[in-house]
Amino acid sequence: MPGFNPGAYTGAGNNTYVVHNSNGRAIGLIDAATGESRHLSGVRAAVGAGELLRVVVTHGHSDHVSGVSSLLSDWPSVEFFKMPHEDWDSHYDVTWNPVANGDSVALGDTMFEVIHTPGHSPDHVCLYDQHDAVLFCGDLLIKDGTVVIPGRRGGNLIDYLESLSIVRDLDLGRVLPAHGPEIDDVVGLIDAYVEHRRQRDDAILAALVSETLTPEAIVAHVYSGLDDRLKQAAEESVIAHLIKLEVEGKVVRCEEGSDAEWSQS
Repeated sequence: MPGFNPGAYTGAGNNTYVVHNSNGRAIGLIDAATGESRHLSGVRAAVGAGELLRVVVTHGHSDHVSGVSSLLSDWPSVEFFKMPHEDWDSHYDVTWNPVANGDSVALGDTMFEVIHTPGHSPDHVCLYDQHDAVLFCGDLLIKDGTVVIPGRRGGNLIDYLESLSIVRDLDLGRVLPAHGPEIDDVVGLIDAYVEHRRQRDDAILAALVSETLTPEAIVAHVYSGLDDRLKQAAEESVIAHLIKLEVEGKVVRCEEGSDAEWSQS
């Protein structure tokens, strides 16, 4: 179900997923979108004479979670589930049921395993239906693009690559993302993602061969023809790469702060 929130960072907008039980009356929802009126109308139509019982939020970025208050207004008894985030969760006037890696959450007739997949966000989870080999992957994967790792907002490229490895090893028949169409070759996409990140590491190191640079300056070196609307996202990803390369001992900060200059070790 579309979230009706297109934009530079959301593409065509968010996907949310309605999960019914066998009689169609006990309804679950994966992700809450933003509370846009057309999305709420779609949820009402999907629920029909049934009841929205549970909403599982894959992570705390606003395009996935900020619709919770509107959903609560329509269904006062709905339960919300999410991996805790100390700073973000208090922004919303709902009671959160915390989930952790390995927990099981029932939506409709389906029991989903919670898989903690940080990297894009520290509280990011996927929902895995092992019986039917289906994964709802949130923002871990996008079929026709790459995922932003926001280095200033809890993004972590080392964690992200580990999360990709975990998902690559699952038995998957269907992978349904929070943005874009269904992913039909998850192994191929993950392998392409890993290679893309390796190439980005190399490009950043090449940019730092002979001079120290800020993340903003590195963006100008390694991103060609970038839409101005995406420059901030590119800078976030560059910072995430720099932090990974720093852990690996390949680059150093010349000073503290997110706008510091960096150099090769």
